[in-house]
Amino acid sequence: MLTLVNARLVDPEGDRVFAGGVAVEDGRIVEVFADARPGIDCGDRCLAPGIVDVGVKVGEPGERHKESFRTAGAAAAAGGVTTMVTRPDTRPAIDTPEALEFQSRRAVGASPVNVLPMAALTKGRDGREMTEIGFLMDAGAVAFTDARTVADARVFQRCLTYAAGLGALIVGHPQEPALSAGACMTTGQFASMLGLPGVSPVAERIGLERDLALVEATGARYHADQLSVAAALPALRRAREAGLAVTAGASIHHLTLNELDVGEYRTFFKLTPPLRSEDDRMALVEALAEGLIDVVGSFHTPQDEEEKRLPFEEAAPGAVGLETLLPAALRLVHDRHLGLPALWRALALNPARLLGLGCGRLAAGAPADLVLFDPDAPFVLDRATLRSKSKNTPFDLARMQGRVLRTWVAGREVFAREAE
Repeated sequence: MLTLVNARLVDPEGDRVFAGGVAVEDGRIVEVFADARPGIDCGDRCLAPGIVDVGVKVGEPGERHKESFRTAGAAAAAGGVTTMVTRPDTRPAIDTPEALEFQSRRAVGASPVNVLPMAALTKGRDGREMTEIGFLMDAGAVAFTDARTVADARVFQRCLTYAAGLGALIVGHPQEPALSAGACMTTGQFASMLGLPGVSPVAERIGLERDLALVEATGARYHADQLSVAAALPALRRAREAGLAVTAGASIHHLTLNELDVGEYRTFFKLTPPLRSEDDRMALVEALAEGLIDVVGSFHTPQDEEEKRLPFEEAAPGAVGLETLLPAALRLVHDRHLGLPALWRALALNPARLLGLGCGRLAAGAPADLVLFDPDAPFVLDRATLRSKSKNTPFDLARMQGRVLRTWVAGREVFAREAE
């Protein structure tokens, strides 16, 4: 029995924060209570369901020098992430049951947090031939994605049709590939000043509208992994109002940063899709507060120093985010854009529901995946202290507010911050 007391409980289901505690036994929550009783004193800090991070890149197989399950798991635990939902864009891609089983064995043996794999939608992620979706589901795949756009609409429609018959979740990356090819910034005055090739926000809108039209035709379950522009939101709203089984996510970087943060060609800010205008960022924040955007993730993409220390146009895109997801997301709370329960719906409850998991809740019977954090603790991030092998964070030397103190997975403590 584990009993945590004197906490501010963040309940995303009940949309409330209240004083109380949690009793845990055999890896599950057995009681959530509001009365005083003996136990581990949480010191009036916030206790919430562990984060479910959808879209994490781990370098096994093929790029273990960038990130392993051991280092990604340690970073996740330190960031309050208790479930990593991994992408299949490895080398080789996770496109067969054998590759998926190999990856799963590595994860179980190395990661202190839960790891759930997504599998590739097409063989080799080349957009030409559908993978064996049914066999991959049997092997443990929780969703299917190429982690990039399937350019051939006919192939994508076939994938959606087959997935609909199995009830499989398809995770799309909405971009019109011809318009976005070769771009590394969002078109506009700032991209022109830097002399960098840009992509218009309309590329994301066109990509999403194509995907949603095919979803309507096939009846498939569809999740747009990263929306980043205001122009895409009306199409999402229409799909919801039409009753389609459609959800959408956003990257914490696109919710808290904008194109001006690139500054003088700072490659840690090179992302896919690229950072957008401040108007786009605020439109995303409003859509999140409204519930139009369901999920917030880190989209953890480790890149080594050699691939980032290049001219901006040539540098590899992506940023690590497992450890910075929570303090970055708390910026939205401190700026009063949304409350803690609403934030935790996007970080934990909604992604858990999307994947049919029982976690993400503070309720009797739920898995005891928990994070204790101080939302007000200030610190300056030093990327050298990150537990990821790669250190490519846009928040290096940023002043942040909110620190994870302890993390539990199935009632077992996997992280405890040392006193500073």
